[in-house]
Amino acid sequence: MRRGLTGIRRLDRPALADRERQVLLAWLLGTTKESAARELFVSPYTVKTHIDRIRRKYDSLGRPAKSKVALLLRVIEDGLIEIDQIRDHI
Repeated sequence: MRRGLTGIRRLDRPALADRERQVLLAWLLGTTKESAARELFVSPYTVKTHIDRIRRKYDSLGRPAKSKVALLLRVIEDGLIEIDQIRDHI
C-alpha cells in the first residue's frame, strides 16, 4: 500500500489507472504535455485527455487541482506518486 507524506492513506483519493499514473508522472517531470507525449510515444491530445480525466476525478471528490503544482501536491499527498519518483527532478 502506498502512503503519502503523512503516512496515512486517504480514503477520498481518486483511483488512477496505471497508464494515468504513467502519463501524469511524465507530464509532471517534463515541462510540457508535448514533451510527455514524445517520451510516451503518444499525441499531446492523449496526454491532455489523461490529465483532464485525473483533474475531473479530483473535482468529483471535492478536491480540485487546477494547476500543475496543485496536482503534484495532491498525488504526493495521496500516495499515488512517490516522492522518490520525482526527487531527482526537483
